Amino acid sequence: MKKLVCILSCFTLLSAAFFLPSTPVYAASAKAEILIEADTGQVMFSQNCDKKLPMASITKTMSLLICAEEIEAGNLALEDKIKASAYASSAEGSVIWLNTGEEMTAAELLEAVIISSANDACIALAEHISGSEAAFVKRMNERAKELGMTDTRYANCVGYDDNLHYSTARDIAIVTAELMKHEVFRGWMLTWLDYLRGGETQLVNTNKLIRTYNGILGGKTGTTDNAGCCLTVCAERGDMRLVAVTLGCADDDERFSSAKELLDYGFGGFEKFTPETDYTQIKPIKVTHGIEQEIIPVIKTQGEECVIKKGRSADVKYEYTFVEQCEAPVEVGQFLGEYLVTLDGAEVFRSEIIATREIPRMNFWKCLWLIVSEMTSF
Repeated sequence: MKKLVCILSCFTLLSAAFFLPSTPVYAASAKAEILIEADTGQVMFSQNCDKKLPMASITKTMSLLICAEEIEAGNLALEDKIKASAYASSAEGSVIWLNTGEEMTAAELLEAVIISSANDACIALAEHISGSEAAFVKRMNERAKELGMTDTRYANCVGYDDNLHYSTARDIAIVTAELMKHEVFRGWMLTWLDYLRGGETQLVNTNKLIRTYNGILGGKTGTTDNAGCCLTVCAERGDMRLVAVTLGCADDDERFSSAKELLDYGFGGFEKFTPETDYTQIKPIKVTHGIEQEIIPVIKTQGEECVIKKGRSADVKYEYTFVEQCEAPVEVGQFLGEYLVTLDGAEVFRSEIIATREIPRMNFWKCLWLIVSEMTSF
């Protein structure tokens, strides 16, 4: 009986160890990978995530983001009729063979872009929104700058190889997370097969994970000779929404297996966590040459969630640092210290500690006014 208990105990320990999520194996041929939690932007795993690389049709995540924002702003309607220009109909690569002058609705063109990555449909939408592809691309670059995508440059709206067209895994994760906030395209992103032109044109989704991965919300593939096989995907389980990006894989199978492994690692090994605030650590800070002698600092960002490894909340460390004193005038928002949350020495959350009110500098007239106010109060 004792032997049986011992064997069962050993089996339990081995099983637990076996099923604990390990750090994902870096895809052999992938040039860059990243996994982030979409709501917080927190990086959970990365390899070469800031390396500038060609991105192929993953470019269309930004094209689609602008389309989604135009729809929500009321500037683009799904029923709008759009006529294909000669330039749009001359597009190469993945296309739906638009004829010059052919008219489709914005919904049909968007479906072709999202499901089949149609370059001609994407250019037709870009021309309709901005007047030309060049003007649309300018807007793409402006939006990238607004999102903090500092290592991205777009030269076209579809993803053709170009020395001046590149991004990073980190930046692609940022735009993917932003795009997935808009649910207008969700149905098409999860559609495997559909048809246009009354059944004459078949659309097959290039993202195989929509058929196999639990919680998948959508994503975008991309493939060119220079970029290799690329993928960005978003999935959600419970309160966790993750974005996985893999660039430069050698083949189709590797990009999907790599992204799946990244997502499994995130969902299996991490959880949302809200840092606590120990208000006993918040002490008044001395103010010199002010009409008041001290100020109570405030943590600028409180109550926001972050992501930590599962079951490790008790090991989280908190650090509060403050300036020794500050000289008046004190301005609203002035830096007074820092609040840092770490786990195993790694940062999981950081916020400035600031002043939330002004303290003017003392001068003769303010001093006189204070004396008079004090005297008249008796």
